[in-house]
Amino acid sequence: MNDATATNDASDRTLTLSLLLDAPREQIWRCWTTPALLEKWFAPEPFTATVKAADVRPGGASHVVMEGPGGFREDIPGVYLEVVPNEKLVFTDAFTAGFVPKDGAPFMVAEIALSDEDGKTRYVATARHWSAEARAQHEQMGFREGWTQCARQLEALARSLAEGGLGPL
Repeated sequence: MNDATATNDASDRTLTLSLLLDAPREQIWRCWTTPALLEKWFAPEPFTATVKAADVRPGGASHVVMEGPGGFREDIPGVYLEVVPNEKLVFTDAFTAGFVPKDGAPFMVAEIALSDEDGKTRYVATARHWSAEARAQHEQMGFREGWTQCARQLEALARSLAEGGLGPL
C-alpha cells in the first residue's frame, strides 16, 4: 500500500504525515498507550525504545529512551497534553509530569489522530515545532522516513494484535 502523504503546513513550523493503516484503530491506540507494545514499534529498526514512563492522561509523564548504532542514545521525557481514547493523543517534550517546564529548549508538540476510513485507520501524525529551524532540523533528521517506518511497524503490530497475536500483555 502506498497511501502516504507528508506535507508542511503554512506555518513553516509543522510537519505532518498521513497514512492509511490496515489495522483497527483500537489496536493502534493500544500500541500507543501500552508500554510493552510501544517499545516494539516506536523506534525505527535497528534502533530500540525503552519506555520509562507512560502515564497516559493529561499532565501524565511520558519518557522514552531511544538507543541505536554507534552508541546513539536519546532521552525523550515529556508530558501528555490531551488524551481522547482511540482518537487523539497529544504530547510534548516542553514539560515533565504535572506540566512542570523541563530544563532546556523544547523541541515539539506531537499529535496523533486516528479515524476510520474504508475499513482501515487514517493515521495522522503532526509535529509542531517552536521554530522553523527546529522543523527543518527534524525534517533533515529523517522525519518522513523514520516516522513512516515506525508507523508501518505499528501497523504490523496492531494487525497482529487484532488477529490474536501476542496474547494479553
